[in-house]
Amino acid sequence: MSYSSIEKRLAEGKIIILDGGIGGELQKVGAKMDEGLWCGRCSLDSPNELLKVHQNYIKAGADVITANTYASTPISMKKYGYEDLIQECNYKSIKIAKEAVSGKNVLVAGSVSTYGYFMKDGVAKMKPSFDEHLKILSDTGVDLIILEAMSSQADIVETLVECSSNLKLPTWLSISCVFDKNKNIHLGYDDVSHKDPQVYEELEDSLHRFKKFHSGPILVAHSNMSVTEEAVRILKNNHNNIIGAYPNRGHFVKPEWKFTDDIKPSDYVKSAKKWIDSGAQIIGGCCGIGIEEIKAISILKN
Repeated sequence: MSYSSIEKRLAEGKIIILDGGIGGELQKVGAKMDEGLWCGRCSLDSPNELLKVHQNYIKAGADVITANTYASTPISMKKYGYEDLIQECNYKSIKIAKEAVSGKNVLVAGSVSTYGYFMKDGVAKMKPSFDEHLKILSDTGVDLIILEAMSSQADIVETLVECSSNLKLPTWLSISCVFDKNKNIHLGYDDVSHKDPQVYEELEDSLHRFKKFHSGPILVAHSNMSVTEEAVRILKNNHNNIIGAYPNRGHFVKPEWKFTDDIKPSDYVKSAKKWIDSGAQIIGGCCGIGIEEIKAISILKN
């Protein structure tokens, strides 16, 4: 399947199913998580398990699977002593994802994330790493790029989007959202390591900044399900393109994802229907959302 077929389905108002979290599913099958790089090394250390996770998402009904490149950003790999493995790790991730989709009508997305990027480092230092990761993945022949800018401040997101603006590949942007104390939607995230949610700036203001460099799909990701429906509505009212949602469940305690906030697949479907009613056309799951949830929402494809 080519990306043009996805575009056609979206133009017809149809629903596209994205996969769920990779790291959490790898944990479930016993893959070792790295203290610094989380699931980033699994492409090298647990390739069979990674292939199986991708295959399970495809069987569950995913139209797009995401290669395991979220944590293998150049900046994080250099930080944790894996600088010599940057290309090998990312290439292997794409190779495994492509093997999983071979002969199937499923696309491979390369994840270029903000994992390991912090405002204290300054955005000027981020650009070379963003550029390096974008080039590595675009050179592998992925079908699209997802800019997974979850948990990041607007300046970091804007820098990543700007770096991607000259890509020749379809590009989706995903951002995390949170309620402030007055129940207004902001760019930000909930983290159990902080007493209060990390609130950055109002979502509408952020969207106006990002549209200078990005006109493609935008998705609410790595956000609590409680904020997702309203955040999708704000995207619908402020972004003149496709929107989507793939929230998370639980929280991260290095080096593993903790599966809390349990939810039944049937309840996940009910929530997904609300996102669709609010305007989402791409739906899936982030950290803590797995095979069963994706299988459940696959019935919403039309």
